[in-house]
Amino acid sequence: MKRTYAMLVIAAMLGLAVVSPVAAQAPAASSGQKTTTDMDILKDKLKADKKLIVAATLELTEAEAKGFWPIYDAYQAELQGINNRLAKVIQAYATDYTAATMTDEKAAALTTEALAVEEAEIALKKKYAQKLTGVIPAKKIARAIQVENKVRAAIKYDLAGSIPFVQ
Repeated sequence: MKRTYAMLVIAAMLGLAVVSPVAAQAPAASSGQKTTTDMDILKDKLKADKKLIVAATLELTEAEAKGFWPIYDAYQAELQGINNRLAKVIQAYATDYTAATMTDEKAAALTTEALAVEEAEIALKKKYAQKLTGVIPAKKIARAIQVENKVRAAIKYDLAGSIPFVQ
């Protein structure tokens, strides 16, 4: 049951990953106020569902949960910055791909930033694995990283299938 639910959430996240860069281009409200879009609601729902998967997978005690969730939330907040960087790389590539304006210089810059995003993601995982040391058992830290890796691998797989090669 847990596995089926996890797979459904991951499938939904895949759809979000492909739509996110496009949704980021949506025009802002003319009044200057933030509006809640269907995409915002979907992102919030998927974050909550991911949190449920993490909770079900880790099976934290009450004491562990008290220490774990603030660290998890901080990790997710920092991860959003990395996701935003990745979305910018994808959007910049999409713009040049569509306009057929890709140059070697642009390709080099995009490659450098894409690799920096991957390095930032690894550094973030290391940072938070260290923060979790002593808060939850090592096996649960490993499991938490596994959940994150599986979700991100599924999203990256979908992205890789939808992004054409540099021309």
